[in-house]
Amino acid sequence: MKDSSMADFDRIDLKILRALQSEGRLTNAELAERVNVSAATCHRRTQRLFDGGYITGVRAEVAPAAVGLGALVMVGVVLDRSTPESFAAFEGAVMEMKEVLDCNLVAGDFDYLLKIRVRDMADFNKLHGQKLIALPGVRQTRTFFVMKEVKENARLPF
Repeated sequence: MKDSSMADFDRIDLKILRALQSEGRLTNAELAERVNVSAATCHRRTQRLFDGGYITGVRAEVAPAAVGLGALVMVGVVLDRSTPESFAAFEGAVMEMKEVLDCNLVAGDFDYLLKIRVRDMADFNKLHGQKLIALPGVRQTRTFFVMKEVKENARLPF
């Protein structure tokens, strides 16, 4: 993204972003009608938002339980060293793990916070024993099984 501020946006751009964030399957014609511009103008503006990195993709939200991934697990990870090399090695290895949905470098008690989807506790136990503790530089992990997802993948507040 070129500039993280919204200074280059006008109200039409914001309407496009809000509409697509809410309903990513809108056709260009539906989107144009919703934001009250011509289809050509809408297409040009939407393409500019993609090209500028303001829209990074469009995808379906799949119900995890429906595809056998009903357990959500958060894992705090502490590395044995806090060096750019150890961070890079850990991050590279995590990028290869399909079970890890999110990986964030955080301040506080952990170096990283992982969001993981698995079938159940037994599936996580296997993942933990075979992959998580074998990640480069891992000194300690703390696991939190999510009991209830109160707010998940909320829309950006703009």
